[in-house]
Amino acid sequence: MSLLGNLLWIVLGGGLVICVQYLLVGLGLCLTIVGIPWGVQAFKLAILGLLPFGREAAPTGDLARGGLGLVLNIIWLVIGGLGIFLTHLLFAGLMAITVIGLPFALQHWKLAKLALTPFGRDIRDLR
Repeated sequence: MSLLGNLLWIVLGGGLVICVQYLLVGLGLCLTIVGIPWGVQAFKLAILGLLPFGREAAPTGDLARGGLGLVLNIIWLVIGGLGIFLTHLLFAGLMAITVIGLPFALQHWKLAKLALTPFGRDIRDLR
């Protein structure tokens, strides 16, 4: 089911647009040495944004509880997270208009929460 969901997500749910947005943010951040940690997070989120069905973001441990994760998440929010969050909210609202789009709206909502605070989370398969 997740294969079909992911294929429909790419074509109809805005998955390709979200993936490209994350990739562009990641490339822009990796152009500077200082931005590489945020760029790597953007690339991880690009993969999840392309294929979200059958995956989840779970807290990792030390970074999720420590002050470093909080600082990295605050910087992320300023340099790219807020814009991506708003894109997810826009797509979630558009998808939630129809009953068929509700699974896609839920995926956008999952990704929107992750777009705000990606540090301290690891992407895992649900299986």
